[in-house]
Amino acid sequence: MMSSFHEPIKCLFFFLRTDVASVSPWSAPIIWEGNFDSTLIDSIYKQQNLTIATTVFALGKYTRFVKDFLESAEQHYFVGFRVHYYLFTDQPESVPEVKMGENRSLTVQNVPSLNRWQDISMSRMEKLENLIENELVNEADYIFCLDIDTKFYGRWGAETLGRLVGVIHPWFFDAPRSQFTYERRPESKAYIPVEEGDYYYAGAAFGGSLEDVHHLTKTCREQLNIDAANSIEAVWQEESHLNKYFLLNKPSKLLSPEYMWRDINEKAAQIKIVRFTNVPKNYAEVRPNP
Repeated sequence: MMSSFHEPIKCLFFFLRTDVASVSPWSAPIIWEGNFDSTLIDSIYKQQNLTIATTVFALGKYTRFVKDFLESAEQHYFVGFRVHYYLFTDQPESVPEVKMGENRSLTVQNVPSLNRWQDISMSRMEKLENLIENELVNEADYIFCLDIDTKFYGRWGAETLGRLVGVIHPWFFDAPRSQFTYERRPESKAYIPVEEGDYYYAGAAFGGSLEDVHHLTKTCREQLNIDAANSIEAVWQEESHLNKYFLLNKPSKLLSPEYMWRDINEKAAQIKIVRFTNVPKNYAEVRPNP
């Protein structure tokens, strides 16, 4: 595995904002606009000659989102760094040509079609686990796993790098824990009791070092398989298992909802900039099943 400069020097985070929490209860930084120096961070991380692997899945009608995702990523995502995108799709012939910058590349991986969007969601952990084991061990330093039905509108850079990185879900960042949609059935391996939980994390974006994300994906894949053997499907599939994993394995860095917002046209007082957001869509039209 390539060596990684896992955690930024603490003095790079100045915690200037007083309207939001800039540190978790276990002292992990929470990244918001206004509490980091992008120029200083880039100058330090660019000395490390890093490669960031980035995975997305585009099955069925979701191939329509590939062009906007890649074009906007080339404008805003780890600009000036070496980035290798890995696109998993059942329609490789539908992947559009997108001009890549220097030290940026795209690998398309053909995967079988699936009849349920829930199965697509649950199969991702196994695909990511295998990718890290078989292809990335000596090819990348960090990996981010992102949803394809999204678009970048602002900087997503080296301030996001860390050993294990979770993104606070945009629907629950200012909600009480009692409203978090964790899996509440004790029969599921994703079960989280009502009195437990730190944050609700988005399944649409997570990342970290290869070693840590490999452990995450392997663990979630194993837990998903145990649930399947017991005829249980967690309420939000892999996202439920991701939240259970992060409860037991605290992220070393949290990204604010700037890094996974609901819609570019929605506003919230705490959100000074929208960096990455869902693309509005008719789920009934793009998904293969209800």
